Amino acid sequence: MADQRVSRDEAPVGGDAGPGQSEPMESGTRTVGWLIQVVTGALVLLLVTLHMIANHFIVPNGLRNFSDVVDYLRTPIVLFFEVTFLVVVTWHGLLGLRAVLFDFGLSARTERLITWVLTVVGVATVGYGLWLTSVVINWA
Repeated sequence: MADQRVSRDEAPVGGDAGPGQSEPMESGTRTVGWLIQVVTGALVLLLVTLHMIANHFIVPNGLRNFSDVVDYLRTPIVLFFEVTFLVVVTWHGLLGLRAVLFDFGLSARTERLITWVLTVVGVATVGYGLWLTSVVINWA
């Protein structure tokens, strides 16, 4: 008896999704997502390195208390890197979660819903982080 398994490369594409199923996202969209994941991953490594060096080695005696952190964050270049770090880590993490969820072979409609929900979560996360940073910076 012949082996009837079909490799992913040989699987039918096009209108053969089956009854009640819609087709998953195009591979080009997934490729762009993967490339963004790689770029944000490299940026996370760079930014976490800068964060650790700046916060633990360059600052004299380290950031020992809240007022040290407030003064440190009031430096424009530090603020820029910390906010960039927040955005990149959030984006990278949510793209990773999205990729894991998409590996379950969900319908295109469900994938769009997941993308929308994760986008809202990402915007809310970054918005909260920016708000909290502004509260810390403006602390009396």
